[in-house]
Amino acid sequence: MTTTRFAEPIETDNPAGLRLSELAAAKVKELLQGQEQSAGLRLRVAVQPGGCSGLRYQLFFDDESAEGDLVSGYDGFEVVVDAVSGPFLSEATIDFAERGDAQGFTIDNPNARSSCGSSCGDGEGFGGSCGGGSCR
Repeated sequence: MTTTRFAEPIETDNPAGLRLSELAAAKVKELLQGQEQSAGLRLRVAVQPGGCSGLRYQLFFDDESAEGDLVSGYDGFEVVVDAVSGPFLSEATIDFAERGDAQGFTIDNPNARSSCGSSCGDGEGFGGSCGGGSCR
C-alpha cells in the first residue's frame, strides 16, 4: 500500500480547506505551464448539487475573483474555492491518478454522502464536472 504525500500550502491556515497530493499539485503546475495565458490563472474548485453523493465537483482554471473567495497558495499556483462551496470542500483531498483503471483528478470528500468511485479528467486537463466522492 502506498502512502499519499501531500503538498503543503504556503499559508499555515489553508483558507480554501482543501488538501492536494504532491501528484495533484505537480499536475496542476504542469497544466498551468501549458496554458498560453497562464498569468493570473488559479485552480478553482467548486461544488454544485447533484451526483450520487449529492455533490458535483468542478475543477477549472480561472482568472476571476469573487467576493468571499477562499484562496490557498501553493508552490507556483493558487487554489480558489467560492464561499458557498467552502463548507462542502472542507477537509477534502484532491489526488491525481495515472493507472489503467483510473486517470485524472480524484476528490476524496468526507462531507459527501456516498461515492461513485471513478476519476475525472483525461490527463490532458480537468474533466469539467465530477460527481460523488470521486470525480466523474
